[in-house]
Amino acid sequence: MSTHLLALQLMAAQGCLGAFDTIYHHELTEALPQRHTARRELAIHALRAIIYGVLFIGLSAWVWQGAWAMALLALFGVEIVLTLWDFVVEDQTRLLPASERITHTVLAINGGAFICLLMLAAPEWMTAPTGFTYAPQGWLSIFLAACGVGVFASGLRDAMAARRAHTGEAPAVRFDGTRQTVLVTGATGFIGHALVPALRACGHHVIVLSREPKKAAWEFNGQVRAIGSMAELASNEIVDVVINLAGARILGWRWSAQRKAVLRRSRVALTESVVEWIGRATVKPRLFISASAIGYYGIQPQDDEQQLNEGAAPQPIFMSQLCQEWEAAARRAREYGVPVALTRFGVVFGHAGALPSMLLPFRMGFGGRMGSGRQRNSWIHLHDLLRALAHVWRLGANADGAWNFTAPQHPTQLEFAQAAAAELHRPCIMPTPGWPVRLLLGEQADLLLEGAAVAPARLLATGFTFRYPTVQEALADLA
Repeated sequence: MSTHLLALQLMAAQGCLGAFDTIYHHELTEALPQRHTARRELAIHALRAIIYGVLFIGLSAWVWQGAWAMALLALFGVEIVLTLWDFVVEDQTRLLPASERITHTVLAINGGAFICLLMLAAPEWMTAPTGFTYAPQGWLSIFLAACGVGVFASGLRDAMAARRAHTGEAPAVRFDGTRQTVLVTGATGFIGHALVPALRACGHHVIVLSREPKKAAWEFNGQVRAIGSMAELASNEIVDVVINLAGARILGWRWSAQRKAVLRRSRVALTESVVEWIGRATVKPRLFISASAIGYYGIQPQDDEQQLNEGAAPQPIFMSQLCQEWEAAARRAREYGVPVALTRFGVVFGHAGALPSMLLPFRMGFGGRMGSGRQRNSWIHLHDLLRALAHVWRLGANADGAWNFTAPQHPTQLEFAQAAAAELHRPCIMPTPGWPVRLLLGEQADLLLEGAAVAPARLLATGFTFRYPTVQEALADLA
C-alpha cells in the first residue's frame, strides 16, 4: 500500500472521528452553538472547518504539485496552529468531559499521522510542474468529498453561532450592594456555573464548598476560594450570604434504597453541616438562600387546573419527603437568627441541565409528547432564576420563607413538545408511551409522566418581572 493511499484512509478516519466529536460533543452534550461563552472556540472551529473542507475535497482525487504543494504545506501549518489554539481556548472556557478529551487526543494523533505521510511525498510533488493531477481512489474519493461538504456545513453553522454569540448575550444579573462574602455550595453544577461568575462580576468574594476543591478552583480560574468541607471554615470568618445549591442529580439511576440515601446525604446532610457552621459562626450571615424543588408539592391530578402557590401542602411520596427534609434542615438556621429563603426550583431551562436531553428527540426528528401529554410542566429559564436569586438577595431579612422559582406559564407536556418542535422546525409526531418509562425508572417516572402547575406567587407579589415568561420565548432564546 502506498503512503499516499494510507494517508487518504487516515483522512477518512479523521472525518468519521470529527463527525462524532461535532455531533455528540459539540452539538448534543455540550451544545456549543448555544453557549455565549464559546464564541472564540466556535470561531476557531469555523476556520478549521474551512481548511478541512479544502483538504478533504482537494485531496480526495487530486495530487497537488509545484506551487500548490507548497500551499498544501502552508495549510497544514495553519491547521496545526489552530488546533493548538483550540486546546488553549477550551481549557480556558470550559471543562471538557473525559470522552471529548480522549476524542480530541485521538484526532490529534490521527491528524498528525496523515499530515506526516503526505509530507513524505511533498518533495516529489514540489519538483513537478505546478498544477493538479487527477488520481481518483474510487469510493474512498467519494467519501472524502462528502466529508468535505459536511465539514463546510459544520463550519458555516459554527461561524453563524459565533456571530450570534457576539451580540446575543443577556443583560448581566446584578447582585447589588457593597462587596460581600458569599458561600456557595454546589457551585460546580449547572446553576452554580452561571451564578458564581455573576457574583464575581458584581465584585463579591466567593467561597466554594466542593468535594473536589482543586478542581473547583481551576474551573473558576482561581477567582474563588475553594474548600472541601465546612470544617475548613473558621468560626470567626465572616460570610454575609450563604447560597446552598448542592444536591446529587435527581433524575438518573432508579430510586433504590441506596440511591435514596445518596440523594438525602447530598442534600440534607450537607445542609445540616452548613447550618452547624452557622451555629458556630461568631458573626452570622445576613441571609441563607437554600435551594429546594417543586417536587415538594408532589404530583397534581392531570385534569386539575388549580395553580399551587407557596402555601400548598406537600405529599407523602419520596420526592416530596426529600424536599421536606431538605427544607427542614435549612430552616434550623433560623434558630441562630438567620433569615432562610427556601427557593423551590422548577425544571431549569438552559444550555446545559435537563433541556438538551429534552430537546434531543426533536433535534433528531422523532419528538412527541411523553405519556398522556396532559401533565403540567413548571419550569424557569436560567437567566430568570439568577435574576430571582438577586431579587431575594436584595430583600434580605424580608426574603424569609418559601419561594416558587417557576415561570408564570405552565404548559402541558404536549404543549411543550409542540413548542419545541415548532422552534426546531421538526415534526411532533412520535409519542413516548408511559409504561416503558415506568418499567425502566419505577417511582422516578413520576418526574417525567406527572407534574404540577406551580405558580411564582410570591415573586410576582414582590414586583419581580420575568424576562422569559412563556416556554415559546425561552425556547426561542435557547433552542
